[in-house]
Amino acid sequence: MKAYCLNKISPVALKGLKAPDTIVDDISAADSILVRSQAMHEMTLGDNILAVARAGAGVNNIPFMDYANKGVVVFNTPGANANAVKELVLCGLFLGSRDVVGGSAWVNNNKDDVDIAKTAEKAKSQFAGHEILGKTIAVIGLGAIGLMVANACVHLGMNVKGYDPYLTVNNAVKLSKSVQYVEKIEDAIQGADYVTIHVPLLDSTKGMLNAKLFKDFNNTVLLNFARDTLVNEDDLLEALKEGKVRKYVTDFANPRVVNMPNTLVIPHLGASTEEAEDNCAFMAIDELKQYLENGSITHSVNYPDVSCGPKESENRVCVLHKNIPGIISKITTLISSSNSNIVNFINKSRGEYAYSVFDVDGETHVNEIANLESVIKVRVI
Repeated sequence: MKAYCLNKISPVALKGLKAPDTIVDDISAADSILVRSQAMHEMTLGDNILAVARAGAGVNNIPFMDYANKGVVVFNTPGANANAVKELVLCGLFLGSRDVVGGSAWVNNNKDDVDIAKTAEKAKSQFAGHEILGKTIAVIGLGAIGLMVANACVHLGMNVKGYDPYLTVNNAVKLSKSVQYVEKIEDAIQGADYVTIHVPLLDSTKGMLNAKLFKDFNNTVLLNFARDTLVNEDDLLEALKEGKVRKYVTDFANPRVVNMPNTLVIPHLGASTEEAEDNCAFMAIDELKQYLENGSITHSVNYPDVSCGPKESENRVCVLHKNIPGIISKITTLISSSNSNIVNFINKSRGEYAYSVFDVDGETHVNEIANLESVIKVRVI
């Protein structure tokens, strides 16, 4: 692996690299890219770049589908920063319940008062809040972060309702039996004192928290540590004014939200811990190494995940191609034409793209395979 870093990557993770794996200073000498927040939409990648790994979960800064068409596999690191985000969500839960921020600001504004201890006793009633014990929280999205939040809230003595139409079997097993799983988002929100959202930003989820759902809020605290555009801000403002939403706690600052009433805005600190940055970097590096060294794909956002296992032959031929009928037979025909033997083979598809790996004893016919229509990129390990 010869990776180029577009952002500062955890030095702890980079220090663990051993030759011949290395970080290069010249992108033209790299075979892969490590990135965090740097926008890549205007970048032109050379043919030398085989993969990009985002040290984090979101990939809005990467034109990953354009890269799919160039044969560049894009990875992310789901779950690596989940605990860091979970802890900040819990912090937001407490701050949305108790006006610690307002009370602390009052103390700071009155720090020159020699009788502040006495004055504070008179002023503290304006910062009174609510306890979360016995209250109901709706967790929308039960992925890596939502799952941890739901289970933590159970341990805090809350009544937890969970909603996720795409709940995986693995996460369902990990979900506390005390979480009431519901099949409709409306059922999750109904009667909730708190609502926290943990879903990816897709065309189908953009603005999903809107007036239609806010009508069922009743003096509810809304927590958003996923993406700001999951919430329709026009509808949010009205819900805040009407008291449907008592307080909006979010990790995403933008000019509009910071000027709304009853909001607590945090400057995107969800994954900003040393531990999370280390975890994401370790995972991103491992994903690149596994792909470059043996062809395995794990946590890709534009190609199917494929576990190749150890190489069982002289050569391993890795083919990124369009998902169309007949392409596999054309490749195997080419390989077999020189009496080469296909020892092992695996193929997976994802939408219009597919990935095939052939363990081959004998001639690989790489150039001929690369010239096949719908083949995007071929390499031999």
